[in-house]
Amino acid sequence: MTSLDPASRADPVPAVPKAAETPLRRFVSDYCDSRLAVGAALLLAVIVLVALLAPWIAPQDPYDLAVVSIFDARQPPGAQSMDGYTFWLGTDGAGRDLLSAIIYGLRISLSVGVASGVIAIIVGMTVGLLAAYAGGRTENLIMRVVDIQLSLPAVLIALILLAILGKGIDKIIIALVIAQWAYYARTVRASALVERRREYVEAAACLGLSHARIVFRHILPNCVAPLIVVGTVQTAHAIALEATLSFLGVGLPQTEPSLGLLISNGFEYMLSGKYWIAVFPGVALLITIVSINMVGDQLRDVLNPRLQK
Repeated sequence: MTSLDPASRADPVPAVPKAAETPLRRFVSDYCDSRLAVGAALLLAVIVLVALLAPWIAPQDPYDLAVVSIFDARQPPGAQSMDGYTFWLGTDGAGRDLLSAIIYGLRISLSVGVASGVIAIIVGMTVGLLAAYAGGRTENLIMRVVDIQLSLPAVLIALILLAILGKGIDKIIIALVIAQWAYYARTVRASALVERRREYVEAAACLGLSHARIVFRHILPNCVAPLIVVGTVQTAHAIALEATLSFLGVGLPQTEPSLGLLISNGFEYMLSGKYWIAVFPGVALLITIVSINMVGDQLRDVLNPRLQK
Protein backbone atom coordinates (compact mmCIF):
# COMPACT_ATOMS: atom_id res chain seq x y z
CA MET A 1 0.00 0.00 0.00
CA THR A 2 1.63 3.18 -1.15
CA SER A 3 1.23 6.40 0.77
CA LEU A 4 -0.17 9.40 -1.01
CA ASP A 5 1.96 12.43 -1.54
CA PRO A 6 1.11 15.10 1.07
CA ALA A 7 0.83 17.65 -1.71
CA SER A 8 -1.84 15.52 -3.42
CA ARG A 9 -3.84 15.28 -0.16
CA ALA A 10 -3.89 19.10 0.26
CA ASP A 11 -7.16 20.84 -0.39
CA PRO A 12 -7.29 22.48 -3.80
CA VAL A 13 -6.75 26.24 -3.80
CA PRO A 14 -10.04 27.94 -4.58
CA ALA A 15 -10.04 29.89 -7.82
CA VAL A 16 -10.16 33.64 -7.45
CA PRO A 17 -13.36 34.85 -9.08
CA LYS A 18 -12.83 37.17 -11.98
CA ALA A 19 -14.15 40.66 -11.51
CA ALA A 20 -17.52 41.12 -13.07
CA GLU A 21 -17.45 43.18 -16.22
CA THR A 22 -19.62 46.22 -15.62
CA PRO A 23 -20.95 48.42 -18.44
CA LEU A 24 -18.58 51.20 -17.38
CA ARG A 25 -15.60 48.83 -17.39
CA ARG A 26 -16.58 47.53 -20.82
CA PHE A 27 -16.99 51.09 -22.13
CA VAL A 28 -13.56 52.16 -20.87
CA SER A 29 -11.98 49.00 -22.27
CA ASP A 30 -13.55 49.51 -25.70
CA TYR A 31 -12.61 53.19 -25.77
CA CYS A 32 -8.98 52.46 -24.82
CA ASP A 33 -8.62 50.12 -27.81
CA SER A 34 -7.54 53.16 -29.82
CA ARG A 35 -4.39 54.80 -28.49
CA LEU A 36 -5.04 57.78 -30.73
CA ALA A 37 -8.46 58.32 -29.15
CA VAL A 38 -6.98 58.00 -25.66
CA GLY A 39 -4.37 60.60 -26.55
CA ALA A 40 -7.08 62.90 -27.90
CA ALA A 41 -9.11 62.49 -24.70
CA LEU A 42 -6.08 63.32 -22.54
CA LEU A 43 -5.24 66.32 -24.72
CA LEU A 44 -8.84 67.54 -24.51
CA ALA A 45 -8.78 67.14 -20.72
CA VAL A 46 -5.62 69.27 -20.55
CA ILE A 47 -7.21 71.94 -22.76
CA VAL A 48 -10.34 72.07 -20.60
CA LEU A 49 -8.26 72.21 -17.42
CA VAL A 50 -6.13 75.05 -18.81
CA ALA A 51 -9.27 76.97 -19.80
CA LEU A 52 -10.84 76.52 -16.37
CA LEU A 53 -7.68 77.64 -14.57
CA ALA A 54 -6.96 80.56 -16.90
CA PRO A 55 -6.96 83.30 -14.22
CA TRP A 56 -4.44 81.35 -12.14
CA ILE A 57 -2.07 79.91 -14.74
CA ALA A 58 -2.01 82.62 -17.41
CA PRO A 59 1.25 84.60 -17.17
CA GLN A 60 -0.64 87.85 -17.67
CA ASP A 61 -4.19 89.16 -17.63
CA PRO A 62 -4.25 90.23 -21.28
CA TYR A 63 -7.16 92.60 -20.75
CA ASP A 64 -5.88 94.45 -17.70
CA LEU A 65 -4.78 97.84 -19.00
CA ALA A 66 -2.52 98.28 -16.00
CA VAL A 67 -0.19 95.45 -17.14
CA VAL A 68 -0.50 95.78 -20.92
CA SER A 69 1.80 98.25 -22.65
CA ILE A 70 1.46 99.42 -26.23
CA PHE A 71 5.28 99.57 -26.42
CA ASP A 72 5.31 95.75 -26.35
CA ALA A 73 3.07 95.47 -29.42
CA ARG A 74 3.95 92.96 -32.15
CA GLN A 75 6.94 91.48 -30.34
CA PRO A 76 8.19 88.15 -31.82
CA PRO A 77 8.12 84.89 -29.84
CA GLY A 78 10.77 84.83 -27.11
CA ALA A 79 11.04 88.60 -26.88
CA GLN A 80 11.34 90.31 -23.50
CA SER A 81 9.55 93.35 -22.18
CA MET A 82 11.25 96.28 -20.53
CA ASP A 83 10.68 94.78 -17.08
CA GLY A 84 12.24 91.42 -18.08
CA TYR A 85 9.02 89.50 -18.80
CA THR A 86 9.37 86.90 -21.60
CA PHE A 87 6.66 86.66 -24.25
CA TRP A 88 7.02 83.00 -25.22
CA LEU A 89 4.53 83.25 -28.10
CA GLY A 90 5.05 86.94 -28.79
CA THR A 91 2.51 89.74 -28.48
CA ASP A 92 -0.39 90.98 -30.59
CA GLY A 93 -1.06 94.42 -32.02
CA ALA A 94 -2.21 95.77 -28.64
CA GLY A 95 0.85 94.55 -26.72
CA ARG A 96 -0.90 91.65 -25.00
CA ASP A 97 0.95 88.45 -24.21
CA LEU A 98 -0.27 86.03 -26.88
CA LEU A 99 0.06 82.94 -24.65
CA SER A 100 -2.20 84.52 -22.02
CA ALA A 101 -4.63 85.73 -24.67
CA ILE A 102 -4.89 82.19 -26.12
CA ILE A 103 -5.55 80.70 -22.67
CA TYR A 104 -8.33 83.22 -22.02
CA GLY A 105 -9.61 82.76 -25.57
CA LEU A 106 -9.86 79.00 -25.02
CA ARG A 107 -11.99 79.68 -21.97
CA ILE A 108 -14.44 81.83 -23.92
CA SER A 109 -14.60 79.48 -26.93
CA LEU A 110 -15.20 76.36 -24.82
CA SER A 111 -17.77 78.13 -22.66
CA VAL A 112 -19.75 79.29 -25.67
CA GLY A 113 -19.52 75.90 -27.40
CA VAL A 114 -20.52 73.84 -24.35
CA ALA A 115 -23.30 76.20 -23.22
CA SER A 116 -24.88 76.39 -26.66
CA GLY A 117 -24.51 72.60 -27.06
CA VAL A 118 -26.26 71.82 -23.77
CA ILE A 119 -29.17 74.15 -24.49
CA ALA A 120 -29.47 72.88 -28.07
CA ILE A 121 -29.52 69.27 -26.79
CA ILE A 122 -32.37 70.05 -24.40
CA VAL A 123 -34.41 71.83 -27.07
CA GLY A 124 -33.70 69.32 -29.85
CA MET A 125 -34.25 66.33 -27.56
CA THR A 126 -37.65 67.61 -26.43
CA VAL A 127 -38.78 68.40 -29.97
CA GLY A 128 -37.50 65.09 -31.35
CA LEU A 129 -39.22 63.05 -28.64
CA LEU A 130 -42.45 64.96 -29.18
CA ALA A 131 -42.34 64.32 -32.92
CA ALA A 132 -41.61 60.60 -32.54
CA TYR A 133 -44.19 59.92 -29.82
CA ALA A 134 -47.01 62.12 -31.12
CA GLY A 135 -46.74 61.05 -34.75
CA GLY A 136 -49.26 62.12 -37.38
CA ARG A 137 -49.55 65.78 -38.32
CA THR A 138 -47.49 66.92 -35.36
CA GLU A 139 -44.53 64.83 -36.49
CA ASN A 140 -44.90 65.93 -40.11
CA LEU A 141 -45.02 69.61 -39.13
CA ILE A 142 -42.00 69.39 -36.83
CA MET A 143 -39.90 67.42 -39.29
CA ARG A 144 -40.69 69.80 -42.14
CA VAL A 145 -39.40 72.67 -40.01
CA VAL A 146 -36.30 70.60 -39.23
CA ASP A 147 -35.76 69.81 -42.91
CA ILE A 148 -36.07 73.47 -43.88
CA GLN A 149 -33.52 74.53 -41.27
CA LEU A 150 -31.07 71.76 -42.14
CA SER A 151 -31.23 72.81 -45.78
CA LEU A 152 -29.76 76.20 -44.86
CA PRO A 153 -26.09 76.70 -43.88
CA ALA A 154 -25.69 77.10 -40.14
CA VAL A 155 -23.35 80.06 -40.58
CA LEU A 156 -26.00 81.86 -42.65
CA ILE A 157 -28.64 81.37 -39.94
CA ALA A 158 -26.23 82.58 -37.26
CA LEU A 159 -25.21 85.62 -39.32
CA ILE A 160 -28.82 86.69 -39.80
CA LEU A 161 -29.63 86.24 -36.11
CA LEU A 162 -26.54 88.14 -34.92
CA ALA A 163 -27.29 90.95 -37.35
CA ILE A 164 -30.64 91.29 -35.57
CA LEU A 165 -29.56 90.58 -31.98
CA GLY A 166 -26.15 92.26 -31.93
CA LYS A 167 -22.88 91.23 -30.24
CA GLY A 168 -22.41 89.51 -26.90
CA ILE A 169 -21.91 86.07 -25.40
CA ASP A 170 -25.63 85.63 -24.69
CA LYS A 171 -26.51 86.68 -28.23
CA ILE A 172 -24.09 84.27 -29.90
CA ILE A 173 -25.25 81.41 -27.65
CA ILE A 174 -28.84 82.05 -28.75
CA ALA A 175 -27.74 82.12 -32.40
CA LEU A 176 -25.78 78.86 -32.05
CA VAL A 177 -28.70 77.13 -30.29
CA ILE A 178 -31.13 78.11 -33.04
CA ALA A 179 -28.62 77.03 -35.69
CA GLN A 180 -27.98 73.59 -34.11
CA TRP A 181 -31.12 72.28 -32.37
CA ALA A 182 -32.40 70.63 -35.57
CA TYR A 183 -29.46 68.16 -35.64
CA TYR A 184 -30.37 66.87 -32.20
CA ALA A 185 -34.08 66.78 -33.01
CA ARG A 186 -33.54 64.56 -36.04
CA THR A 187 -31.16 62.24 -34.16
CA VAL A 188 -33.48 61.78 -31.19
CA ARG A 189 -36.53 61.36 -33.38
CA ALA A 190 -34.87 58.57 -35.39
CA SER A 191 -33.86 56.69 -32.23
CA ALA A 192 -37.20 57.28 -30.51
CA LEU A 193 -39.13 55.88 -33.48
CA VAL A 194 -37.26 52.60 -33.10
CA GLU A 195 -37.77 52.47 -29.33
CA ARG A 196 -41.44 53.36 -29.61
CA ARG A 197 -42.16 50.01 -31.30
CA ARG A 198 -40.49 47.98 -28.54
CA GLU A 199 -42.46 45.67 -26.29
CA TYR A 200 -41.53 47.50 -23.10
CA VAL A 201 -43.17 50.69 -24.38
CA GLU A 202 -46.38 48.78 -25.16
CA ALA A 203 -46.25 47.19 -21.71
CA ALA A 204 -45.81 50.58 -20.06
CA ALA A 205 -48.80 51.94 -22.00
CA CYS A 206 -50.92 48.92 -20.95
CA LEU A 207 -50.04 49.62 -17.30
CA GLY A 208 -51.59 53.05 -17.65
CA LEU A 209 -48.40 55.07 -17.21
CA SER A 210 -48.54 58.70 -18.24
CA HIS A 211 -47.17 59.79 -21.60
CA ALA A 212 -44.48 61.91 -19.94
CA ARG A 213 -43.29 58.94 -17.86
CA ILE A 214 -43.15 56.68 -20.89
CA VAL A 215 -41.22 59.23 -22.92
CA PHE A 216 -38.71 60.43 -20.33
CA ARG A 217 -38.30 57.30 -18.18
CA HIS A 218 -38.43 54.57 -20.83
CA ILE A 219 -37.76 55.94 -24.33
CA LEU A 220 -35.28 58.73 -23.60
CA PRO A 221 -32.63 56.62 -21.75
CA ASN A 222 -32.32 54.40 -24.81
CA CYS A 223 -31.68 57.43 -27.04
CA VAL A 224 -28.79 58.80 -24.98
CA ALA A 225 -25.98 56.96 -26.81
CA PRO A 226 -26.46 58.58 -30.26
CA LEU A 227 -27.22 61.88 -28.53
CA ILE A 228 -23.82 61.83 -26.81
CA VAL A 229 -22.03 61.21 -30.10
CA VAL A 230 -23.88 63.98 -31.94
CA GLY A 231 -23.43 66.32 -28.98
CA THR A 232 -19.66 65.82 -28.99
CA VAL A 233 -19.33 66.48 -32.71
CA GLN A 234 -21.71 69.45 -32.63
CA THR A 235 -19.76 71.01 -29.76
CA ALA A 236 -16.70 71.10 -32.00
CA HIS A 237 -18.88 72.50 -34.78
CA ALA A 238 -20.21 75.20 -32.42
CA ILE A 239 -16.68 76.25 -31.47
CA ALA A 240 -15.68 76.44 -35.13
CA LEU A 241 -18.85 78.36 -35.99
CA GLU A 242 -18.29 80.84 -33.16
CA ALA A 243 -14.71 81.36 -34.35
CA THR A 244 -15.98 81.98 -37.88
CA LEU A 245 -18.51 84.54 -36.68
CA SER A 246 -15.95 86.31 -34.51
CA PHE A 247 -13.49 86.34 -37.40
CA LEU A 248 -16.14 88.04 -39.54
CA GLY A 249 -16.65 90.65 -36.82
CA VAL A 250 -20.22 89.74 -35.82
CA GLY A 251 -19.50 87.47 -32.87
CA LEU A 252 -18.02 88.50 -29.56
CA PRO A 253 -16.96 92.06 -28.67
CA GLN A 254 -13.33 93.05 -28.16
CA THR A 255 -13.76 92.90 -24.37
CA GLU A 256 -14.68 89.19 -24.55
CA PRO A 257 -12.17 87.76 -27.04
CA SER A 258 -12.32 84.20 -28.28
CA LEU A 259 -9.83 82.35 -30.47
CA GLY A 260 -11.67 83.47 -33.57
CA LEU A 261 -11.36 87.11 -32.58
CA LEU A 262 -7.63 86.66 -31.87
CA ILE A 263 -7.18 85.20 -35.35
CA SER A 264 -9.12 88.11 -36.83
CA ASN A 265 -6.97 90.65 -34.98
CA GLY A 266 -3.80 89.03 -36.29
CA PHE A 267 -4.95 88.49 -39.88
CA GLU A 268 -4.03 92.02 -40.93
CA TYR A 269 -0.41 91.39 -39.94
CA MET A 270 0.02 88.18 -41.93
CA LEU A 271 1.47 89.89 -45.02
CA SER A 272 3.86 91.97 -42.91
CA GLY A 273 5.70 88.90 -41.58
CA LYS A 274 4.18 88.94 -38.10
CA TYR A 275 2.62 85.53 -38.58
CA TRP A 276 2.51 84.52 -34.91
CA ILE A 277 -0.36 86.88 -34.07
CA ALA A 278 -2.80 84.84 -36.15
CA VAL A 279 -1.05 81.46 -36.50
CA PHE A 280 -0.73 80.52 -32.83
CA PRO A 281 -4.42 81.15 -31.99
CA GLY A 282 -5.30 79.24 -35.16
CA VAL A 283 -3.18 76.27 -34.08
CA ALA A 284 -4.85 76.29 -30.63
CA LEU A 285 -8.28 76.33 -32.29
CA LEU A 286 -7.30 73.52 -34.67
CA ILE A 287 -5.97 71.30 -31.87
CA THR A 288 -9.13 71.83 -29.81
CA ILE A 289 -11.51 71.00 -32.65
CA VAL A 290 -9.52 67.98 -33.85
CA SER A 291 -9.28 66.50 -30.34
CA ILE A 292 -13.04 66.88 -29.79
CA ASN A 293 -13.79 65.30 -33.16
CA MET A 294 -11.48 62.35 -32.48
CA VAL A 295 -13.15 61.74 -29.12
CA GLY A 296 -16.54 61.90 -30.83
CA ASP A 297 -15.50 59.42 -33.52
CA GLN A 298 -14.34 56.93 -30.92
CA LEU A 299 -17.52 57.38 -28.89
CA ARG A 300 -19.50 56.66 -32.04
CA ASP A 301 -17.62 53.41 -32.59
CA VAL A 302 -17.96 52.33 -28.97
CA LEU A 303 -21.61 53.27 -28.43
CA ASN A 304 -22.84 51.87 -31.76
CA PRO A 305 -22.66 48.04 -31.64
CA ARG A 306 -23.06 47.80 -35.42
CA LEU A 307 -19.71 49.55 -35.90
CA GLN A 308 -17.82 47.32 -33.49
CA LYS A 309 -15.56 44.66 -35.01
